[in-house]
Amino acid sequence: MKGDYQELVDEISALLGAPATLENRDFGLIAFGAHDSDDDSAMDPVRTRSILTRKSTPAVRAWFEGFGITRATGPVRIPAAPDAGVFRDRICLPVRHRGVVLGYVWLLDAEPGPSHDQLTAAMDVAARIGELLADEERAGSDLSRELRAVLAAERGWQYDMAVAALRTALGPDAEGLHALVCIAPWSGEDSPSPRTIPGAAALCALPWQGPAGPYATAPARAGGDPDTVSDGGYAPGPGPQRALAVLVRLRSADNLSPATTAAGRLRGTAGPAAVAGVAAPRRGLAELDLSWREATAAARTAHAQPRLGPLAHWSELGAYRLLTALPQAEPDPAVRALLAPAHAELARTAEVFLDHAGQAGRTAAALGIHRQTLYYRLSRVEQLTGLDLDAGEDRLLLHMALKTARL
Repeated sequence: MKGDYQELVDEISALLGAPATLENRDFGLIAFGAHDSDDDSAMDPVRTRSILTRKSTPAVRAWFEGFGITRATGPVRIPAAPDAGVFRDRICLPVRHRGVVLGYVWLLDAEPGPSHDQLTAAMDVAARIGELLADEERAGSDLSRELRAVLAAERGWQYDMAVAALRTALGPDAEGLHALVCIAPWSGEDSPSPRTIPGAAALCALPWQGPAGPYATAPARAGGDPDTVSDGGYAPGPGPQRALAVLVRLRSADNLSPATTAAGRLRGTAGPAAVAGVAAPRRGLAELDLSWREATAAARTAHAQPRLGPLAHWSELGAYRLLTALPQAEPDPAVRALLAPAHAELARTAEVFLDHAGQAGRTAAALGIHRQTLYYRLSRVEQLTGLDLDAGEDRLLLHMALKTARL
């Protein structure tokens, strides 16, 4: 596919006698013609950056879009703007398919410039590029089925077959470096086009169990509304929802910016409650199921601990890497009473106390209470749980139970 783009860009360059550059609608570089001119001005800073970094800055994008290129159906001439690094006039050929702009072909403009017939012929080639981009976009959207099949399958022959199908659909990209991203909860369209998200190889929506919130594992008190919790507790979670899985291409394992950029853009369209989790980068597709567990664990943690969100990386979860791996089950009998909504303030006190390594002064300051109040609450915690807060293993059990309740 990339070779087809290059051939079409070279065809436009030959028609107009000037090197052409093809970018997608997000100003990501797709292909560019050879630059064999001795004129240094043929490579102004904007064109150089586009080729070397494969993208343009937001300021440059805004400058060009200000000339109506997103709405244009024919060539658009754009004057130079030295202050923006645009030292040469340009011609933009919008690449459209069925009325939708999918990209742009850029050429440097110089007197006398291409003729009307030359530009008409170049626009015909741009239309062929539009057909290719549309086909690729449709193919990318279709990958939602392949990605969903992989992430929904249990390990075994079905998983292996799903991975093989996704590998075939992705082609050479399949063996590259990827990171899997989870956006949850997801209330948008079923599978946005990967073309709208730079770096995305495939996207799909999957079932997602909504978070219950801290200390909400016990039912409401007898006679009360089951969806209402008093005394500072939290209502049970909203139940099954959806999450969006995004497979993002990476260039290096130590640069996750494509994944975080994709997560930020999608989270912004998913609503204020949405968070994102990013799995560890991996090469190839064989361990996508593990990546999905990591991404969803990071998203669950971002819900549970706002200080780690709204975008959490698996590598930065700390103890939550272990807690999210535990099966979701009823809380330990020793802490079940403490997790009742009526004792939410006592549970919060115990968690802050353990977060501060049992230091009473720091705990009281964090909670904004007197030390004597803290000691009274801790004694109530010991009475409810039967645990000894001076014993390390009892503290560990309580701490784990409180953190797990958040998940």
